[in-house]
Amino acid sequence: MGMPIIELTNVSKVFHVKQKGAGFGASFWSLLRPQYKEIHAVEHISLSVDQGEFLALIGPNGAGKSTTIKMLTGILMPTDGLISVNGFRPFEQRQQLAYHIGAVYGSRSQLWYHLPAQDTYDLFARLYDLDKKAYKERLDFLVDTFEIEELMTIPVRKLSLGQRMRCELVASLLHRPSILFLDEPTIGLDVIAKQKVRAVLKSLNESERTTIVLTSHDAGDIEMLARRTVIINHGTIVFDDLTEQLKKRFITTKIVEFILDEPLDVEFPYGKVIEKSPISIKVAVETKNKTIADLMSFAMSHGHISDINIYDQPLEEIIAAMYRMTKKERS
Repeated sequence: MGMPIIELTNVSKVFHVKQKGAGFGASFWSLLRPQYKEIHAVEHISLSVDQGEFLALIGPNGAGKSTTIKMLTGILMPTDGLISVNGFRPFEQRQQLAYHIGAVYGSRSQLWYHLPAQDTYDLFARLYDLDKKAYKERLDFLVDTFEIEELMTIPVRKLSLGQRMRCELVASLLHRPSILFLDEPTIGLDVIAKQKVRAVLKSLNESERTTIVLTSHDAGDIEMLARRTVIINHGTIVFDDLTEQLKKRFITTKIVEFILDEPLDVEFPYGKVIEKSPISIKVAVETKNKTIADLMSFAMSHGHISDINIYDQPLEEIIAAMYRMTKKERS
């Protein structure tokens, strides 16, 4: 890869949360002498990301990944340690850094809700001091890449979630950022919308060497996009390696759902039945031992199957298993 474009050295973030007292007397004294509790959201993280990398930063809720992203983008100041993003100190140089990074949050929009996306793009072009000709060429390229031409004049409030997310990504890429931070970009999207978003992100990473840092609870995002995965749990890094190694060690279970034409009462020699109804059966299969094809062949030879769906093991379970294993290795 290239030179490090993101560096965190022994970074910690501690929040001081005011404690609530119990009863009138406690409330009165808490006004005079408020008590605070320390929350250690991130503890002594060191991390280096090269230019052009596609990195997945994952972990359970409350693990510290969102706090880390907010420090990298300059929203939060670290309590201890040093952070460098594209040569800038994010919190101290947030305005300068904004010209070099883009950010998309699946749960928060940067587009004007009642206006068409085109209006937001025109505003961003002015905010980023983009040359008119360069802006038009860049916008035309992104509109074509993300297939949003027919959405440009529709108020954002009338767009579906998948349509809005594609428009959000265009807004974040208008100024050709060196680094793109994506916080749950595919949350709530259907399968087709996810495929489109993933394909474009992978293409941009490869063609423009845009460094992408992704957080997601979707194991499919991580498997298909990120070459490297960093897992945070309880504010510390517990895994940092190639995604291929994560898949080999921990993503070993698939959930196969069979949609039935009629009830199926049979013992599966492959996998474990985790959910059953007259119209469907879900089976967890360890891919290390048997392939999904073996399971499908058995089910179809013993019952009338109208459809089959295949899911990844929930990422929270993968992280929990990984954390238990690494904890044993450290002890």
